[in-house]
Amino acid sequence: MCADVIVAEDDEKQAELVRRYLEREGHAVRIVGDGLAALDAVRHQEPDLLVLDVMMPRADGLDVVRVLRSENRELPVLMLTARSTEDDLLLGLDLGADDYMTKPYSPRELMARVRTLLRRTRRTASPKPVAEDPVLRVGALVVDPARHQVSVGGAAVECTPGEFRILAALAAGPDRVFSRQRLLEELHGFDRYISARTVDVHVMNLRKKIERAPRRPERLLTVFGVGYKLTDPAKAAPRA
Repeated sequence: MCADVIVAEDDEKQAELVRRYLEREGHAVRIVGDGLAALDAVRHQEPDLLVLDVMMPRADGLDVVRVLRSENRELPVLMLTARSTEDDLLLGLDLGADDYMTKPYSPRELMARVRTLLRRTRRTASPKPVAEDPVLRVGALVVDPARHQVSVGGAAVECTPGEFRILAALAAGPDRVFSRQRLLEELHGFDRYISARTVDVHVMNLRKKIERAPRRPERLLTVFGVGYKLTDPAKAAPRA
């Protein structure tokens, strides 16, 4: 699976190491040394994957992800960082990163993460048959996996890749209760230090986007001690 990959890393030795491993697997690689150069490269090259260091000059990796997602660019982003606290990792995911590895890391594990991301998000020459990728509807909420689109009552809703995966899983089984661990599996490939709190963060942000009153959710419900479920509020409306 050959891909165009941009590596944004200001440490030249680290960048060359990543380049060698990527090129060994047949990928075309471009290296940039700061955040603004990464943004410019993505806008002009439209790569299949961005491998992005967090600590960079001019604009850090978190700012790069924030800008790319605000521009509705859905390319997969694998972040690399020396920061290993859970809050840092959750922040990266919350902004829209698809995976997160802490330094030092094994180059072989990095390549495994790259393969996983490319398998999940690779561009195909022909679209999937509709039967394999149906539009999911739960009341006024519509999730279109093929187009990576979400709407509520006809109004478009912008979701990060992680939020979309969780919402699509829930929409595929309306009223079914999904454990945090099961939803975390939808985000597989994340750094081993990530916990089930990752799911809670995504759910909190989804509620801000799909609920009329996020603090009193009607669609994305918590089943205490178990996990979450997605339901149609109209079905739960009180009888006259």
